[in-house]
Amino acid sequence: MAVIPIYTSRGDAEAFLDYPYIFNRNGDWIGFVTTRREVYSVLGYYVGYLTNDPRILRKRATSTLRARAKVPPPPGKIYAPATIPLAPLMSELAHSTIDVLLEEPERLHAQDAGELREDLG
Repeated sequence: MAVIPIYTSRGDAEAFLDYPYIFNRNGDWIGFVTTRREVYSVLGYYVGYLTNDPRILRKRATSTLRARAKVPPPPGKIYAPATIPLAPLMSELAHSTIDVLLEEPERLHAQDAGELREDLG
């Protein structure tokens, strides 16, 4: 299966999907996607959902918290493709929806970064 670019609403490829793993532009693991297209961080926290565009979106306000997901074993690093297709035309987002990679990229961070990471001690 080929690596799939994940775009922002501006059309920039900011992440890559090598199912079920999501990587940033540097090839670092930043999250994973479930069979229901739910996106979780490397720590198992819910981030949003993967659309057909493909983009990672989430509702601006959620009334319920989701339980932490079981994190799959860490993958190796990947290298971003040398060429990336242009982003498809994307629908406008409702005010209640956030583009995670554009507005809240800190939700998807590498294992050794991020304020929600667990201490090594």
